[in-house]
Amino acid sequence: MNVSAEAVLETRNGRVVLIVSIVGARPEFVQIAVLSRTLRAQHDEILIHTGQHDDARMSDRFFSELDIPQPDIALGVTALEPSARFAEMVAGLATAIDPLDPDLVIVRGDTTSTLAGALVAKQRLLPLVHIEAGMRSYDRTMPEELNRIVVDRIADLALVTDDAARERLAREGISQGVHVCGDVMYDLFIRATGTARAALREPLATLVREPYDLLTIHRAENIDDRERLASLVAGFAQGPRRVIFPVHPRTAGRLAEFAIALPPCVSALEPVGYREMLALESGARAIFTDSGGVQREAYFAGVPCVTLRDTTEWTNTVDVGWNRLVGARTTEIASALASDMPRPAARPPLFGEGDAAARILAVLESTETAELVARSRAMRRRRSR
Repeated sequence: MNVSAEAVLETRNGRVVLIVSIVGARPEFVQIAVLSRTLRAQHDEILIHTGQHDDARMSDRFFSELDIPQPDIALGVTALEPSARFAEMVAGLATAIDPLDPDLVIVRGDTTSTLAGALVAKQRLLPLVHIEAGMRSYDRTMPEELNRIVVDRIADLALVTDDAARERLAREGISQGVHVCGDVMYDLFIRATGTARAALREPLATLVREPYDLLTIHRAENIDDRERLASLVAGFAQGPRRVIFPVHPRTAGRLAEFAIALPPCVSALEPVGYREMLALESGARAIFTDSGGVQREAYFAGVPCVTLRDTTEWTNTVDVGWNRLVGARTTEIASALASDMPRPAARPPLFGEGDAAARILAVLESTETAELVARSRAMRRRRSR
């Protein structure tokens, strides 16, 4: 839905706190499923969708399935080349945000939309809230790592999932405005997991009756390099059981472009919805993924995770033994596939208690945030003179 900023303002009730939330990719859609409802109970939120994930299977279905408020403003970016896509996002966000003059701008995680939203907010002297701050893989070849570092440096409020993220920021000299809030993805997992199994449709309902492993691949470093993608796929060639593989649209395109055939044990599927994915994750013997969100969901579900990357920002799941890194190394993937994948006895609450949305709201309604908003308004008034 594309709506002008003026039309959006006319539909709002004029409360003091006006929040702009920027989203563009699947992990961000999952986060707002809980948080937007919490925010809108007390404040006005305008949701801007950049269109970073513009495939209906990766965007529209999440809004409908999770009953997420429809975007008030949809930018619908069209550029494919990363730099041009980023530039289009920045221009679109600037045009959308300028007439709104919000009190706060919220960005999440580490996507291109996160970085674009953060820069536009700070260029306009708007208070910036970064949810899921403080994550580090220490691999600067990853675009996501660069996005995290930049956004954390310019954010006014850094809302982190755990103490480890807070400590990472402290080592980088960032200690003001940092709050441990937990992970809103865990909030949603708790609410949705009980009904996830019922969401399975054919052929999934039949596939999950036998033991299986789950596979997801989508990151550029894995799929844009033919040799690396081929090495990764080869690791599943001798799989001892079925591997269920919901294929990201970009991954499907690269497999076709590089003429890489999937092994017979791998069942390729169209992208699945959120609850279907939870059911697949919860029922799997093990999960093989390069997704940060899926790594966390594997931990939530108590399923061993094998991360198809050389580094991860979710080092806490590795530290407690529920996650291991194998990169795209064929032999290590095959070894993990053939192993018993024992589950550690302990699974500490790394991501909070399922009340992250309430904790975030408490920060946004704090005296600290009120003073931040007031200072920002004063600076914008001085600039406009």
